[in-house]
Amino acid sequence: MKWLRVACLLALLAVQPPASAEPAEPTGPSATGGQQVLLFLLLPQEHYRPESAYSGGYGDGPAHGARRRVAAALAREHGLVLVTDWALPLLGVDCFVMNVPGDQELERVAEALSRDPRVAWAQPMNVFRARGHDDPMFTLQPAAQAWHLEDLHEISTGRNVRVAVIDSRVDVHHPDLEGQVALNENFVNGRGELPEDHGTAVAGVIAARADNRVGIVGVAPDARLLALRACWQESSQSTLCTSLSLAMALHFAITHDADVINLSLSGPRDRLLDRLLDAALSRNISVIGAFDRRAPDGGFPASHAGVVAVTDESRESALPGVLVAPGRDVLASLPGGRWNLVSGSSFATAHVAGLFALMRERAPAHGAPPALASVVSFPGGSVDACATLARVAGSETCVRTMTRSSTSPNVRQ
Repeated sequence: MKWLRVACLLALLAVQPPASAEPAEPTGPSATGGQQVLLFLLLPQEHYRPESAYSGGYGDGPAHGARRRVAAALAREHGLVLVTDWALPLLGVDCFVMNVPGDQELERVAEALSRDPRVAWAQPMNVFRARGHDDPMFTLQPAAQAWHLEDLHEISTGRNVRVAVIDSRVDVHHPDLEGQVALNENFVNGRGELPEDHGTAVAGVIAARADNRVGIVGVAPDARLLALRACWQESSQSTLCTSLSLAMALHFAITHDADVINLSLSGPRDRLLDRLLDAALSRNISVIGAFDRRAPDGGFPASHAGVVAVTDESRESALPGVLVAPGRDVLASLPGGRWNLVSGSSFATAHVAGLFALMRERAPAHGAPPALASVVSFPGGSVDACATLARVAGSETCVRTMTRSSTSPNVRQ
């Protein structure tokens, strides 16, 4: 029977293109259709309540109109075009998006705006990317190391834990994701409405339905997904996001009670996203980010203090503070009721986001949320998921998994 299951899987994959994704450095602001700068003006003190989400008529009063007039004046002074604006009450600022002519250097424009006393700060509109690669023998490579999900699910299934997937559009009607998505929001305009590969695959790794007689099982099958589209698929090998779209999704996740935020992407350090990540972490939200091996510091947001950085098994050895999780030859959901093997740190990140959902279900209700120090790993950095969950839950159920390995796990202190 085993050979029959393998043959059926290969037949399934033979009619589908191989897929993979990992974070990559951005190609530049032009990926958004033109270079843009973000300008931030402070909200009046009475409107800034960092401890809670803002409510109560923001954007409709004369104060907002006055700030927009200031932004319009700044745009004229610097030869820019004011496009739109957006409130970030968590940070106490208004964000104004401005187009920058092609003959102006983006960094210099942002620096000039930042020197104006009316401005909190200004920055380029950065671009982030999750990118895949093709391999004609991809579907024949060995499967990723198992995490013994049956053992994990004896302890926890992530019930009622809210996981925000900030990514491209998720296929919420996929057989493995039907009923798994609590909220489905779009922060990308003019990029089509069809489900997209990367977000659907990441969502499936985290929370694909269990016991539905089809497809796969997610790491946390009873978690509730917040499918927040902040990225868009330009081609089968290119998925892009911007500072603004990611910020809008992060702001939404924070104000809608996400417990875990998955960021399977990478790009340059970004002041706006830095501040929103700090806001998330200060609210005890677990943030999981993809480690970018091409970037000297592992890329952003993985390099942000407090974010749990994750890579796949393709690294020869783990770096301090970077978790290694299954990310090679992972069977994942794709739009249109399909499945395929995928690879990349994007999917390793999704595994750890699912693990954190399992941990949060079993963590003490009034204790500190699970953190990097909660994770048990083998020498080389590979996560021992069963030992980690058993440690958090105070259970012996999964300890037997540890004995299958010839090496002893490392416990982070």
